[in-house]
Amino acid sequence: MASVFTEAEIAYLRERMRGTIGTVGPDGQPHLTPTTLHYNESEDAIDVGGVSFGSTKKWRDVGKNAKVTLLIEDVLQNPRRARAIEIRGTAELHETGGESINPRFANFDAQFVRVRPTRIVAWGLEEAATTAGEFRVNARTVG
Repeated sequence: MASVFTEAEIAYLRERMRGTIGTVGPDGQPHLTPTTLHYNESEDAIDVGGVSFGSTKKWRDVGKNAKVTLLIEDVLQNPRRARAIEIRGTAELHETGGESINPRFANFDAQFVRVRPTRIVAWGLEEAATTAGEFRVNARTVG
């Protein structure tokens, strides 16, 4: 099965373990929070979890509205270049398996969220662009 991600996006996701997840509360208010993530190659999805994850607002929000956005980003210094991938998708609640998302932390909750991408917007990953003229965005609907 072919991945919805490009090779450069997969390489970037494999090296990054932290991102920001956006959920929507029952009142319609967006909620952003930093979180730990892992690219799940066998599922071609992103697993998101953490300490006390099953008792968080993001967990409750996903239980009511499965539409989420992930943002994984950084800035390289020499030459200065922004890189990022925005993943919009549908989140699934999982009651077990979250403790394996980041094996460095023994206290990760079993509960986690799996994000199945529906739209991907990436920039700064496919090329070594350093000027605005070279900067390219790769945006596409995937699900």
